Amino acid sequence: MSFSLTDEQRQVQDTIRRVALEKVAPRAAAIDADGAYPQDMFDLLCDLGLFTLPFPTEYGGSNSMLAACLAVEEFCRVCYNTAYLLVVQWTPFSAILAGGNDEQKKRLLPGLADGTLRMAFSTTEAQGGSDVAGINNRATRVDGGYRLNGAKIWCTNSSVSDFVLVAAKIVEDGESEPKRGAINLFIVAHDAPGFTIGPPENKMGARGVPSCPLFLDNVFVSEGDRLGPEGLGFKVVMEAFNKTRPIIGARGVGLAQGAMELAIDFVRERRTFGQQVSNYQGVRWMIADMAIQIEAARNLVYRAAAMVDDGITGQELSQASAIAKTQATDTAMTVATDAVQLFGAAGISNDYPINRYFRDAKVLQIVEGTNQIQRNIIANNLIGRS
Repeated sequence: MSFSLTDEQRQVQDTIRRVALEKVAPRAAAIDADGAYPQDMFDLLCDLGLFTLPFPTEYGGSNSMLAACLAVEEFCRVCYNTAYLLVVQWTPFSAILAGGNDEQKKRLLPGLADGTLRMAFSTTEAQGGSDVAGINNRATRVDGGYRLNGAKIWCTNSSVSDFVLVAAKIVEDGESEPKRGAINLFIVAHDAPGFTIGPPENKMGARGVPSCPLFLDNVFVSEGDRLGPEGLGFKVVMEAFNKTRPIIGARGVGLAQGAMELAIDFVRERRTFGQQVSNYQGVRWMIADMAIQIEAARNLVYRAAAMVDDGITGQELSQASAIAKTQATDTAMTVATDAVQLFGAAGISNDYPINRYFRDAKVLQIVEGTNQIQRNIIANNLIGRS
């Protein structure tokens, strides 16, 4: 499978690289330090029309997951949080595209494409973490729709969103336990009665895009706001994750690339024992290993993205996406760790940007399904479940 970029994709890459260096990089440190939502960066992405990248052409997009990965990679080289603004918009988009009906698509996708609507995606619960099948939140069937009850944690982008896609298990009124696997996503408006968004977490990394708990107290959702056929929402969730995992991998590639570039600049400028630090063989080998790992991860991510663009789904895409996400985000952590080591004492100072790259890299190994969960997916596809 070839990953030669088209002229259009190279143009996207070059344009975003220039914007990232000129407009985004100067804001990156302040976004991380303040932990405040970067509305100026969201407006910039809207002005550039970048939210449309993976969207079908009927919504003004290029219908290219590979182009989306190129954008995320370039932004993440200089600012994890600005890249994250794209990702949190695209995950609910993938879910609606996979499981939404025509009315839902017409109502929500144009706004997601041009940035006039913001959405969040919520599956994680306190007792389950990455165990989507173990969701305990309930959607009780009532006349005209459902009543949602329960709580979620780590719902990123929720406090600034117009709607949140909330995963819950369906039960009939009077039932205590849901049918096995009866999970659906529900479109919950930000101002729905009984729906409360808690205060944002004080996070180690990814600090510019808020992650909040959600509380659902008898929240009514109409049947028209259920995503997909009743009881089949789990498949929608998995399909959305499979299609967006290459983007998570792209964040890892971009972050690792940026960390390596910072390390190279630093060791070139430093002198010890009468010579440049970059002349030491041990240092040069560390940099070479970074480049090897980054290139390997980049090719895995591009391959998975190209598979999405080619319409490949199911187990084949699941495997490729899990491998790409795991390798790329593990690479980001390894490269960032080695880069901190090359910075020496400066690496643990908040005055140097490599500190931020290290903290953000750790987040990538956890979000969108931990890398341990990804390894379970990979092993299950290879040898089945025990």
